[in-house]
Amino acid sequence: MDFAAARCPAAVTGVPQSPTPFHQEVSVSPYRAVCDLAARYRLNPRAARELQRLAGLNAEPGSLAGWLPRGVGVLAAGLAGLGLVLWVAANWDVLGRPGQFAVLQGAVLTLCLGALALPSARSALALLALLAIGGLLAFFGQTYQTGADPWQLFALWAGLCLPLCLAARSDVLWAPWALVAMTAITLWTQAQGVSPWRIGPDDLGVHALAWLLAAVLTLGLSPALRPLTGAGILSLRTAVTLAVTVVTLGALAGLFTAGLAPRYWLGVLVLGAAAAVLATPRGFDIGALSAVVLGIDTLLVAGLGHLLLHDAHGGDPILQLFALGIAAAGLLAGSVSAVLRVAKHQVPGGAA
Repeated sequence: MDFAAARCPAAVTGVPQSPTPFHQEVSVSPYRAVCDLAARYRLNPRAARELQRLAGLNAEPGSLAGWLPRGVGVLAAGLAGLGLVLWVAANWDVLGRPGQFAVLQGAVLTLCLGALALPSARSALALLALLAIGGLLAFFGQTYQTGADPWQLFALWAGLCLPLCLAARSDVLWAPWALVAMTAITLWTQAQGVSPWRIGPDDLGVHALAWLLAAVLTLGLSPALRPLTGAGILSLRTAVTLAVTVVTLGALAGLFTAGLAPRYWLGVLVLGAAAAVLATPRGFDIGALSAVVLGIDTLLVAGLGHLLLHDAHGGDPILQLFALGIAAAGLLAGSVSAVLRVAKHQVPGGAA
């Protein structure tokens, strides 16, 4: 008896197993639909196995041949990179400074040439090259103590790897590149003397510019520029999640230090605009929209908590916390319902 038959008792016993009405079969899994059909018509084991074969339950998943080699290649690249790092670390002292630079530069050059010459392994080798470039820049900064701010290292890293990402056209590179670029934006904000625990006269402009740069980065990985970049859904969701995190934390810091400061309202406005864009037919993505809505909910609940617990004097804190919990639950339920309605409207058949 094969695996698919083992999952369908009617294929072995021929006993009906409470079949699902036919009009509901489209909403259940293929395995359940085949089992229900076998139970309804009391198929013998041989006929049930033939039905499973016709349904394709025993066949290899159609996408397996595409993603399995790529996934194995990325895993192999990661293990090879880890082995290289460990080997270099074990022999670091005996290499000398010229030898150390030669190893790092040779690794970058070899990986880039390998990605150019081997299309089947391009994504994995290019990912290794991206990591090696970061390691080379970090070693250069530690060796010569250039005095550059950390954000400049990450900005240079992102800039040097941008042609590599454009050439590889793969989420395997764009997702970590988005992390590097967003880290550069965050470190630049801190380098401007902006502290999350105080409000200064120039803080609002610095945060506005940083959030604008995060929006531009996210737009660069959006489907609108996909013919140019080749970036897919994973890199878009990575960039959106990182951008939402940066905006939400910045706005919350302003809320906790100075109440309902302009930075808080700017964060709510930015996330609201992002949600409006992601809810349109051309910009819709349920993962990215969910991340933005979660950021909005976080800011609204935090703002309500500030009003109830900080500005209210003489009130019962238990009742205030209870009201805050009820409001948070209602806001979350309404947000989920709104996201699902948008998904059903944008995606044919209501599947997100």
